[in-house]
Amino acid sequence: MIAPIGLIAGGGQFPLLFTEAAKERGRRVIAVCHQHETAPELEQRADTCCWVKLGQLGKIIKFFHSHGVTETVFCGTITKTRIFRDILPDLKGLSLWSKIDSKLDDGILRAVAAALEEEGIQVLASTGYLEHLLFPRGILGKRKPTDEQWADIRFGWRIAREIGRLDIGQCVVVREGSVLAVEAIEGTDAAIRRGGELAGSGAVVIKLKKPGQDFRFDLPATGVQTIETLASVKGAVLAVEAGQSLLFDRKAMIAAADKAGIAVVGMEDECHNAP
Repeated sequence: MIAPIGLIAGGGQFPLLFTEAAKERGRRVIAVCHQHETAPELEQRADTCCWVKLGQLGKIIKFFHSHGVTETVFCGTITKTRIFRDILPDLKGLSLWSKIDSKLDDGILRAVAAALEEEGIQVLASTGYLEHLLFPRGILGKRKPTDEQWADIRFGWRIAREIGRLDIGQCVVVREGSVLAVEAIEGTDAAIRRGGELAGSGAVVIKLKKPGQDFRFDLPATGVQTIETLASVKGAVLAVEAGQSLLFDRKAMIAAADKAGIAVVGMEDECHNAP
């Protein structure tokens, strides 16, 4: 019998897609769902489900042990600002939280993964069954960046890589060689809106993985919502690191970008595809 796989689910469609892919490969999915984050329909799609509040690590471990889970993945988003208002850790979670010096994304997630692995639960890469969702290389839609926008992409790429190295965020918004917004705890859409409003129009958005990004969690992700947000501030370009981030609803995203006149580019480094 194939062993079950655990799923620690946040928000968005990624947990739903993972569940479907895992079950197609004969894996029973034992899902931990986060209140106010995870889509309710996951409860019907997973084989077994447990709802937790943010920080209830002990409850997660007990649930997985009771169902024979020795492998798990992290999928989906957690609203980062909830860390300051909604976290209700149990004793296990509180003990771990007190030991984490830096409350940056990687520090928290690596600490949780280490705690799970101490309990015999290995944390796997979230893309294991869904590699087809990785962002492709090249120009995805009808529109190509102008020479000036290519220059902004190269400029913003270096800035985004640096803020990633510092574990601040994964996205920057630039125009004409100026940094208009840097993503932090508020997330990509909020950063795009903030930077786009400053740009007036023509904002260029660059979204990269962090240097040394752990594929087990917190991969950059884009989709139709990203384009809609960029279109709402009359943005011009979305440049994403190919093969190192997730792309949801590819056809719908490209169609939305073409309709809004937004260039979408998948690049392997700051020079790839640039003239």
